Amino acid sequence: MWHKIENQLRAELTFKNFSEAFAFMTEVAMIAERQKHHPNWTNTWNKVSISLSTHEAGNVVTNRDRELADAIEKVYQKYIVREEVMV
Repeated sequence: MWHKIENQLRAELTFKNFSEAFAFMTEVAMIAERQKHHPNWTNTWNKVSISLSTHEAGNVVTNRDRELADAIEKVYQKYIVREEVMV
């Protein structure tokens, strides 16, 4: 799911529709707030693009990014399972 590109962890995620993509982003936003570490991301209809790096460390990947990436992946798994069940 995650790829290290240009000192960032990146992921491109696809959802069933815009509502699921937005719900996912809302869940991740709450986690990011608790961790005080926020993703750079964009949303276009059913796709969410995420980039993680630690600005305070010189825009490189740190354990903070890996921890947030793990949390994001756990949230995303709920949407994958939901989509597979619905098919």
